[in-house]
Amino acid sequence: MKVSDIMTRGALTVAADSTVVEAAQLMLKHRISGVPVVDARGVVIGMLTEGDLLRRTETGTERRRSRWLELLLGPGRLAGEYVHAHAGKVGGVMTHRVVSVAPETSLEQTVALMEGHRIKRLPVIDHGRLVGIISRANLLRALVDAAVKAHVAASSDRELCRLVLAEIDRQSWTPRVSIDVLVKDGVVELRGAITDERVREALRVATENIPGVKAVRDSLVWVEPISGMAIDH
Repeated sequence: MKVSDIMTRGALTVAADSTVVEAAQLMLKHRISGVPVVDARGVVIGMLTEGDLLRRTETGTERRRSRWLELLLGPGRLAGEYVHAHAGKVGGVMTHRVVSVAPETSLEQTVALMEGHRIKRLPVIDHGRLVGIISRANLLRALVDAAVKAHVAASSDRELCRLVLAEIDRQSWTPRVSIDVLVKDGVVELRGAITDERVREALRVATENIPGVKAVRDSLVWVEPISGMAIDH
């Protein structure tokens, strides 16, 4: 999937000369955690998020440092923090470095950007113009929609067995040669040997996720890698 498949189109924006209070009211009204800041041409020049408004003089949360630390930081750093805490306009508070994606960006790349920059939402920009927003909420909705669409149960135990084995074969962590699957009336029994208890849980999850599986019976045996001792679950 790509960004254009799940993004929110027609994103809300604010101008750099909007007041901080106006921007905060907009975010509260629409229950969003951030909003792009655009210039007169509609070009994104920054992002304003909840994090940008945490250290504010109105709430008594502006940074306070000891005198010796202020001397170490220098006037430039302290002046910047003062502006961030006291500025009445969005332009003085917003994050200037904008991390964005294009409509054709894959969801895998998008999630990596969110994790790497520790952000919840990204503006979607196409040829320099803002066309939408993709947020964690969009990803959650995509997860639910995909799960609903995929929920087509297998028609027989034989087909269910084939699907379970196919899912196991797709994973690099599975000890495929030592795992066997039996299915009766929709109940899947996992048999065989594993050398790591985390694999047991992963096999159970992989099996439960197959549409049509009514229950999973664990008959796997844990084998201690060094001694070869086998222990039942």
